[in-house]
Amino acid sequence: MSANQADFPITVMARTLGVSKAGYYAWAGRQPSARRVADAALLKRIRTVHLGSHETYGAPRVHADLREQGERHSRKRIARLMREAGLVGASHRRGGSVTTRRDQEARPAPDLVDRNFAAAAPNQLWVADITYVPTAAGFLYLAVVLDAFSRRIVGWAMANHLRSELVLDALEMAVTQRRPRDVIHHSDQGSQYTSLAFGSRCQEAGVRPSMGSVGDAYDNAMAESFFSTLECELLARRRFRSQAEARMACFSYIEGFYNPLRRHSALGYRSPVVYEQETQPDPLPEPLFSQAP
Repeated sequence: MSANQADFPITVMARTLGVSKAGYYAWAGRQPSARRVADAALLKRIRTVHLGSHETYGAPRVHADLREQGERHSRKRIARLMREAGLVGASHRRGGSVTTRRDQEARPAPDLVDRNFAAAAPNQLWVADITYVPTAAGFLYLAVVLDAFSRRIVGWAMANHLRSELVLDALEMAVTQRRPRDVIHHSDQGSQYTSLAFGSRCQEAGVRPSMGSVGDAYDNAMAESFFSTLECELLARRRFRSQAEARMACFSYIEGFYNPLRRHSALGYRSPVVYEQETQPDPLPEPLFSQAP
């Protein structure tokens, strides 16, 4: 009735709806309840957290963020307020372009992981893969190296080709930043990873190559999970006019949000950087951001 009183008299609307005019005015003049005031204040803080996550967080991660700030609210209450306000998190989508091309002449490395992606410390197991980033100027390809312990992206590179230099640049960034000893590097059997140049660089750096079976996403599920997150939180929400714009967006997402801030349920709703800081007594080397645009 309040929303339509400029178009219709209150008396007419009250009679049509079967309510008393006096009852409407009593309701309109009533002060909001303490619960309603508290919900309104909480919703403002929820909006701040949701906006700070680039509008990707759902109720579980918003709940974790507010708890870290010292607030104690139930997840169901936060979910209700977000639902009523139309605030939703990013949802995962399946599908994508094939970036793996096997070289039939090359010999793949043995599978040293066997789908067991558990790591007790950083730099024990890295997983690597390639995805594509569509732009109006053509595809870019993103190669990443992810530390299985913390889900942190420790190396990455972008190029407009799928040659072995792409994965070599990502590996180089990871080795330079982390300085590992005897780390396992697990990937698929794509020609980039079975190339002589990649194998030689792994041997020089003391990295142990490992490769899953052909055509089985579960053999590299952790890398696939990151690409699914990247797709739903960035790539599906943006349209890049140029490759330079896409490079900057990926850099900002990985180094400005995903590594230092994005909460992971598998890490107790901590970000990769915070998880490493809280679980490792000795600090790891600071990142060099060698892929900054």
